[in-house]
Amino acid sequence: MTDISRRDWLLRTAAGGAAVALGMAQLRRALAADSVQKGIARVRGDVRVGDLPAKPGMEIKPGDVITTGARAEIVFVAGRDAFMVRAGSRVELSGAATQAVISGLRLVTGALLSVFEPGRGRQIQTATATIGIRGTGIYVEVEKARTYACTCYGEAELVPVAEPQGAETVRTTHHDQPRYIYPKGMPRMIERAPVINHTDAELILLESLVGRTVPFDPKSYP
Repeated sequence: MTDISRRDWLLRTAAGGAAVALGMAQLRRALAADSVQKGIARVRGDVRVGDLPAKPGMEIKPGDVITTGARAEIVFVAGRDAFMVRAGSRVELSGAATQAVISGLRLVTGALLSVFEPGRGRQIQTATATIGIRGTGIYVEVEKARTYACTCYGEAELVPVAEPQGAETVRTTHHDQPRYIYPKGMPRMIERAPVINHTDAELILLESLVGRTVPFDPKSYP
């Protein structure tokens, strides 16, 4: 993984966003035709929901465990939230099974881009962090000895598992305050980080799947 400055990332996003949007054109056409429903919108490569191979249209619910193989990816909708799970990930979902509402996610390995319905609390758990969310777009990536969290917009509370009193609340509009969250024994439990490995085009796609738009103007950024 290569760390880059926010300015460089924004410049790369301008070029990379066009490529991502082109690759998602078929999914966008399906959405415009109102044929994308709750559940799995797209799956690529070896993806499992529990022991079952993931398939478009399959429902995702509390209690499910999603695993993705190398070069695999899944995009899905649960309730009014949408998710993109990267390759090499394991995500464990929790919540009220009777209501089919996902209130928590445990990211064991890999990376997850999510957009959440405003006004409803959610939580993402990793080995080193508990992230409280309310109406937020967020990218979380589990690294070998730390958690990366970019609150793309909205508000999130970042709580180091090893030192809860060191929690930090971030409020952002456009990838303003990415953070690394560390385990016990580090001089700092939370520190600033660059913007890495996710794009505005992906956020726009996820929000569109649940009938929303991103809260920033993409044309205002390079």
